[in-house]
Amino acid sequence: MENWSVDQVCNWLRQRNLGELVPKFREEEVSGAALLALNDRMVQQLVKKIGHQAVLMDLINKYQQQKSGLESLTYCCKTASPEFPEVISGKNLKSFFARYKTLQWTSSYALPDFPYDVKCILAEKKCPDHSMRIRIIEFLQADMTKYLEGSLYPNSQQYNIVVNALLQAYPFLDEDGNGFLLWKRALKDRFKYVRRPIEDDEQVLRNKCKFGHRRGQTRKSSFAENKPDDVQVQAEEEPVHLEGSAMDVHIKWLKEEYMKTQRNWKEVDNRMNVTIELRRKMISNKAPLKDILRLFPFLRCPYQLFREFQLLTHMDIYKKTVEILEIYSENILSLYVVRNNPINIMLQENLKRHTEEDILKYMKTTAACLLLPDVFGDDSSLFAAVNEEVKVVTPVLEVKNPFNVNSCEFALYVGREELAQLDDCTMALAALVAAFHVFDIPCPKRIHRTLNFLESLVFEVRSPASLP
Repeated sequence: MENWSVDQVCNWLRQRNLGELVPKFREEEVSGAALLALNDRMVQQLVKKIGHQAVLMDLINKYQQQKSGLESLTYCCKTASPEFPEVISGKNLKSFFARYKTLQWTSSYALPDFPYDVKCILAEKKCPDHSMRIRIIEFLQADMTKYLEGSLYPNSQQYNIVVNALLQAYPFLDEDGNGFLLWKRALKDRFKYVRRPIEDDEQVLRNKCKFGHRRGQTRKSSFAENKPDDVQVQAEEEPVHLEGSAMDVHIKWLKEEYMKTQRNWKEVDNRMNVTIELRRKMISNKAPLKDILRLFPFLRCPYQLFREFQLLTHMDIYKKTVEILEIYSENILSLYVVRNNPINIMLQENLKRHTEEDILKYMKTTAACLLLPDVFGDDSSLFAAVNEEVKVVTPVLEVKNPFNVNSCEFALYVGREELAQLDDCTMALAALVAAFHVFDIPCPKRIHRTLNFLESLVFEVRSPASLP
């Protein structure tokens, strides 16, 4: 950081959401050395907002602490006595250097110099087509590998830094506010694609073995190596045959267990884990939903739908949905745009008939959920069919008697067929969001603002969408 130019300092500020400070830092010609020399009084003169002052000083202090820690540790390594070999070779030292290396990487990253044709597209501020997106991702992946000194396993923070740098440099790539997730997923998929055929890299092989990737399919056994060609072929094919037969056993068990009234949910979880690769391959290949549900009927259960979503995204969709509705319900109901909406009128009429606090909260939460598309000016028929027949093929909710505590019904439909019965509006909303991701169904444009709002909160993006 000491040797950074003014431009590098400005890029560093943008990557940490301090882009507002860039003009002032350019005006004052704050280089890396000057940045580290700033004290409290200088920061107060340079930065107007107290929040930005606190963030900037915290970043500078953390960097200096890490630097001083590394220098002191390096000194210990050079002067350590042979009587204490653990000082220079212990596990803590290795961990410290790994952490410091990550800090250096994230604090100095700058976007690569894209080729001429990519620069032309970006200069025109046009959203790139599919082939151009692939080229951008390929260059980012190659550049990250260079920064990682050949490693093909970036951590989550490093993915975030690179995607944030891309979107801050080219904001128009943030399509409908959902670009961060799309570019990050594409970058991660590119690294997976590059790692897949590798068989001679120690780190890749170690991770493939650790996570069970293609186990038994890429290496010949010593028995097979010493046999004639026809026997070798049989030996190589056998693991694939065993894997297929084992998969059939799991699928058969899941189908039989689904028909039972008392189910072994722990074993269901285990077998759904084992079969997820086949399931994802079918979905990515656009297999008919009926075929997928025939083999994996437990996807009709809300719990397994939420669990599948969590396996894919590491997010608890139901818990997040509960939090979203608790935070935003009152705000949604107070908006002018929903005042004369039929759902809100129905709510007000039903509120007069009850005094119990739990029932009132339940009805308000239900109304807020159903009003979401109207708040964003989206097509509510693509979100929920309230006391109506479902007419769309994309995931949608069917809701009957939403404010009648004794007879209300919620169901999730996909392809005009019922997928799951749901307990309440919270579970229904979580299931709707999960269905688009789990079954890899594109979001219709006439409902994208509503789903973008929900997904930005579920995935905790840095700048989530807000209510109008």
